[in-house]
Amino acid sequence: MSSIFSKTISGDKDLKITEQEFRQLRDFVYGQCGIFIPDNRQYLMENRLSNRIKALNLKSFGEYFYFLQYDSDRRQEMGKLFEVITTNETSFFRNPPQIQVFQDTILPGLLAELRKKGRRRLRIWSAGCSTGEEPYTLAICIHRALGNELPLWDVRITANDLSARVVDAAKNGVYSSYALRTTPKDVIDQYFIQEERLFRIRPDVQRLVSFGQINLNERAQLKLVERSEVVFCRNVIIYFDEDMKRRVINAFYDNLVPDGYLFIGHSESLHNITRAFKPEHHPGAIIYKKLG
Repeated sequence: MSSIFSKTISGDKDLKITEQEFRQLRDFVYGQCGIFIPDNRQYLMENRLSNRIKALNLKSFGEYFYFLQYDSDRRQEMGKLFEVITTNETSFFRNPPQIQVFQDTILPGLLAELRKKGRRRLRIWSAGCSTGEEPYTLAICIHRALGNELPLWDVRITANDLSARVVDAAKNGVYSSYALRTTPKDVIDQYFIQEERLFRIRPDVQRLVSFGQINLNERAQLKLVERSEVVFCRNVIIYFDEDMKRRVINAFYDNLVPDGYLFIGHSESLHNITRAFKPEHHPGAIIYKKLG
């Protein structure tokens, strides 16, 4: 999940949301998934949800709010709601400085430390994985780092997103050239199989990633994720309020092994959220290391 409301979808222009309906729906969304929609995004909520109201043959945002709470199909509609309020702008090898730090510094150090301990088990969590570009990027980095040694290792990248639709797309592993716009050509040639105008991730790389739907607001779900050496959660917490940010970051802290690493978006910060991580400064990127 990389952003919310980054694109406007035109809805029914005759349908207007009232101040009360906006606050009801905003609080409902926050309660369900922790995404906080500020007041200045009211018109975007109006545009996005108008299409759902029209599809359900409802007459107002108030009726939609009631539908979400009491209708027998509310669970199915909840998935549609999550998809409408989130968009998934991402690409392979997005934010190259962070990926370079992971590939050239963090990953080699982790592998060396694990070898020294006689262990060949590596776990990484990609939270808010969108359509899979990030976890597959990490899988490619690991594949390149281990090379012929890979069969000797137990590697798993757990990749989760709120939207079932994008998780299904991620599992499919087929992308347009637009998703590869920030990917080095030699990586495309080596790790993708071109099928006419589309590109399929290589099956041996795809097998390193395990996808599933998760709600970062559900602590019980977060506890089911295996403990990880590295957590990636980029461009997600920026859409949470302070309380939700603390809860999610605390969950990542609990998940990480001692001295594990947390990657968040380059425009995000743990300032005023927690002091449980030590920031490490690298060229073009700040990475957070778990203390204690």
